[in-house]
Amino acid sequence: MPAPRDGVPGDLIILIEEIPHATLKRDGNNVIYDLYVNFVDAALGTSVEVPTIDGKAKIKIEPGTQGGKILRLKGKGIPEVNSYHKGDQLIYVNIWTPKALSPEERELLEKLRNSPNFKPQPGKSEKSFFDRIKEYFE
Repeated sequence: MPAPRDGVPGDLIILIEEIPHATLKRDGNNVIYDLYVNFVDAALGTSVEVPTIDGKAKIKIEPGTQGGKILRLKGKGIPEVNSYHKGDQLIYVNIWTPKALSPEERELLEKLRNSPNFKPQPGKSEKSFFDRIKEYFE
């Protein structure tokens, strides 16, 4: 097809610029979100809403969730070009520790300090950060 207005035929170059999201990060077709929960919610479990590229999703934090756990929302990532496949949203669970405590909070935590359940006891069932990453890619 000839170029319009007697112009020179050539290639069409399209530049697409991505605008960074305030809380979500892109990793290929996957979307990364850092979720911060306090240690009470991590110990007891809770439900929280997290942002996705399509809106919000409610997820469940299981009781006893450890910091560094990676939760996956399948198909909540970026669509692949020329495909129906979508990446995943990966949620990195971070345990938030308060920097300042009221006297009442300090007293409650001091009572729990020597409880057997508050002594770190990593066992064979606990996976390291690198084991969890390796498991994700298998």
